[in-house]
Amino acid sequence: MVTTAPHRSLRLLLASAVAVTPLAIGPTARAAGGEADGGDGNTVLTVAVSQSVDSLSPFLAQRLVSTSIHRLTYEYLTNYDAKDARTIPGLATSWKSSPDKLTWTYTIRENSRWSDGRRATAEDAAWTFTTMMTDENAATANGSFTANFEKVTAPDPRTLVIKLKKPQATMTALDVPIVPKHIWEKVGDFSKFNNDKRFPIVGNGPFVITDYKVDQYVKLKPNKTFWRGAPKFDELVLRYYKDGDAAVAALRKGEVSFVPNLTPAQATALRSAENIKVNDAPGRRFYALATNPGARAKDGGKFGSGHPALLDPAVRKALFHAVDRGTIVDKVFQGHAVEGEGYIPPRFGTYFWKPAAAQRIGHDPAKAEQLLDQAGYRRNGSGKRVGKDGRALDFRILCHATDPNDKAVGKYLQEWWGELGIGLKVDCLDNVSDPWAKGDYDLAFDGWSVNPDPDFVLSIHTCAALPATPKDTGATDNFICDKRYDELYARQAVEYDPAERADLVKRLQSRLYDTGYMNVMAYPNAVEAYRTDHIASITTMPADGGNIYGQDGYWSWWSARPAAASGDGDSGSSTGVWLVLGPAAAVLLAVGVLVAVRRRSTADDRE
Repeated sequence: MVTTAPHRSLRLLLASAVAVTPLAIGPTARAAGGEADGGDGNTVLTVAVSQSVDSLSPFLAQRLVSTSIHRLTYEYLTNYDAKDARTIPGLATSWKSSPDKLTWTYTIRENSRWSDGRRATAEDAAWTFTTMMTDENAATANGSFTANFEKVTAPDPRTLVIKLKKPQATMTALDVPIVPKHIWEKVGDFSKFNNDKRFPIVGNGPFVITDYKVDQYVKLKPNKTFWRGAPKFDELVLRYYKDGDAAVAALRKGEVSFVPNLTPAQATALRSAENIKVNDAPGRRFYALATNPGARAKDGGKFGSGHPALLDPAVRKALFHAVDRGTIVDKVFQGHAVEGEGYIPPRFGTYFWKPAAAQRIGHDPAKAEQLLDQAGYRRNGSGKRVGKDGRALDFRILCHATDPNDKAVGKYLQEWWGELGIGLKVDCLDNVSDPWAKGDYDLAFDGWSVNPDPDFVLSIHTCAALPATPKDTGATDNFICDKRYDELYARQAVEYDPAERADLVKRLQSRLYDTGYMNVMAYPNAVEAYRTDHIASITTMPADGGNIYGQDGYWSWWSARPAAASGDGDSGSSTGVWLVLGPAAAVLLAVGVLVAVRRRSTADDRE
């Protein structure tokens, strides 16, 4: 199980990026992505997505597709430089803290306007944060950022002041969409308002949402008043494809421009296709096994149907010793991944951690057998492992029906664990959210994309993230609640020294590893493809061999230039790197994957 992050790192404060002059697209520019253009030459960039939108409300959304949309439509206080993910200005042009680090003052830019013409001010930001502080439903998606806020005020339109209860390390990485007060103050119940009934939706980002149909599409138009410059395509469409092969077929036909999360076979086949470019970059996410530690709520209520044997550390450790990560990387990902170790992918070197040799749970089937024998899980007459209560070790694992990796790894797990005398039923569902939220699973394929600051993906394993009662929805990924983990999390959250904080984050990962509730199997590459006759240039993140979809900002779709216009206008942005693909170019994107806190329809839901 959570986007999104997740996911943020303490960074240097940088100067703002240079604004880009909008590119004028002439009537000869071709329509991209197969969308109707009425014959007027409008350019449409269509992205194939495999993930359902959980909500268009920034207060509720946690899936990657949804949070990606919000990055396009709302400004955050700060942004991440496309070149190297350093902190740069967003809605705020500058910020400073008091000597005791308990008061932060942000200067809000004067040239940001809501798409309905009103100026975006500090009052909008203060209202957004205060609403999250005072309404638990408004804190559903990003409440971890404001839990430590004491008071937020806007003394004037350009000044935002946040007073903290104690120091908070994420104050330059508050990944919270700022919404227009004059629109959202009319909302009654934040738990039910999905922001999907009236269009266009008012925002101040580079795009404006103009239409949405559940599991069909989301349409966006350029925000012509965006302070950094309007996007170059006339329309951006995220089109839903349940089947990955169908999305690839649409890419070949030119019906879409970009598809992410390609299988190795799809990537190989597309490398020789005309007018298609495959981008294979180190990814932001991890791919893991999660065990049910006994679903519970803050009030002590237990629920769900998790197998009790998984509460035994010896059983969890035995299962993980039987997993051959090398085979998963070589056979399932076919080399488009690296073996998993810690919770934070190696792309984020400051926080990357790996277990010591004596601590590592490596592939060792004999050790797995020994652990089970010593813990009293003996084989019966038919070779099945049985606990002292007489119950067989037969487990269920939640599998995302849209993710071929889950299905392939599931077959290997059935073989490996079967050799231990353990049964496994692979439940591949279109919607894994419901059984996961109810605790009705034993194991699950889990994955999150991690942002430059890892705070969010660490927070989802704290006791504070559990639901208040069994009937509520919490921010937890997997119902983990461990006192020692919580103590380390609390310390890193208030640590401003980068080196000290990095050490604490690594100790957090070590503790999570030792509890055995999570087992990171791989760090998949971002394997994606796009049409070079649709898109002439696009910004990758990071600049050196980075990914296009699921970035930490809005750079890819904001920067994308139609192929027919590749020779016109100015050349780029100081925050991005232009990937020039030739006189004709196209992008094909499939939004997908990151596992959300309670909403799971693909391999990963959060940023």
